[in-house]
Amino acid sequence: MKVLIITYYWPPSGGSGVQRWLKFVKYLRDFQIEPVVYTVADANYALIDTTLQEEIPKNIEILKQAIWEPNDILSFFKSEQKQTSSGFLNPNPGFFEKKLQYIRANYFIPDSRKYWVKPSIKYLSNYLKNNKIDVIITTGPPHSLHLIGLALKQKTGIKWISDFRDPWTDIDYFHQLPLSEKSKKKHFQLEKKVLENSDAVLVVGKTMKEKYAVFNKNIHVITNGFDGEINTSKNKKISTFTITHVGLMNADRNPVIFWEVLHELILENNAFAEVVSVQIIGKIAKEVKETISKYELENIVQFIDYVAYNEVQKYQREAQVLLLVVNNVPAAKGILTGKLFEYLQANRPILAIGPEDGDVADIIQKTNSGIIVDYKDRAKLKRTLLSFYTKFTEGNLEVKSKNIEQFHRKMLTKQLSEVLQKMT
Repeated sequence: MKVLIITYYWPPSGGSGVQRWLKFVKYLRDFQIEPVVYTVADANYALIDTTLQEEIPKNIEILKQAIWEPNDILSFFKSEQKQTSSGFLNPNPGFFEKKLQYIRANYFIPDSRKYWVKPSIKYLSNYLKNNKIDVIITTGPPHSLHLIGLALKQKTGIKWISDFRDPWTDIDYFHQLPLSEKSKKKHFQLEKKVLENSDAVLVVGKTMKEKYAVFNKNIHVITNGFDGEINTSKNKKISTFTITHVGLMNADRNPVIFWEVLHELILENNAFAEVVSVQIIGKIAKEVKETISKYELENIVQFIDYVAYNEVQKYQREAQVLLLVVNNVPAAKGILTGKLFEYLQANRPILAIGPEDGDVADIIQKTNSGIIVDYKDRAKLKRTLLSFYTKFTEGNLEVKSKNIEQFHRKMLTKQLSEVLQKMT
């Protein structure tokens, strides 16, 4: 079997968007499936991680076409530093930036990669005339790539799977976009059209499946995961109680309750104050730094810019506690960040802040990998931090996770292969 995978994010892109299909491609041959990857040439990626290129299997056919991105032009007119992702929309933009946000939101639907759609349809239509492909797969965001898959299915009749790493109209920043009613309607129409015409749909969590089941009955939950061995070594006895957060931390992901409780504990407990340390690894919004400053935590918080994927695993394994924050947005229940699964691999206690009935909570509870605290439950958060700290001082801060092998990338690729085999 041969599958064509259409993805915007591909090495040397860094960040979370590239991981899912890079890992699927890494293992598909183990299940007698040959992948062909179609991606962009010379993309202006916000994050670069050249180490990921080493994980691309040898002799994989990779097709590339150039892309014109209007974001490059729009960013030129901004006085501020270029944002790293849509999740970093400025919640308090100035007059000129408001205009740019409006243009982005209403003139580039579904997103600014829309100008890659028509050239890609033309290029891949010619490719498919001369090369046998059994299934086409598109992965979003950017969700404009699904329009490529839709058109190719209609032209060729080849089976098509749409993969949603994040939802479309329920994505965490959708509510921030200055969309007109006409533009909102267009997004919902396109999302519905993609879902209804897909031969199968892949999603990363059960909440998304429940919502999309209205439009398509052939939906499969294949979560994100981790690669490599699960950490089995005991954490070394050290003097610092380190709480580590890895990944983007935008304004919606700013854990204000965490900073409040941390400030309170430091004032109340001198011993805690002397050993606690927080590491924030990755890009963060200015609102986060402002909150940290407000609670006088600058001396205990260490900011570490984006680091390579293989290096960040070291930080995760050496942490005493891994902090996971679910964006506090209307669709929070269905957010299932890929970082959770790498935290499972690190096998350190997870402290998650988010909906206690959401997808993240479900996995943490079923794997016994940590504690989930609601956004407003200060008392529970304080008890949890003190419990972790007490176990740390006693030298027995460990986690007894279970059933996490199911989230290994090879096991997830096996699930994908079963979906693919049923389609041919």
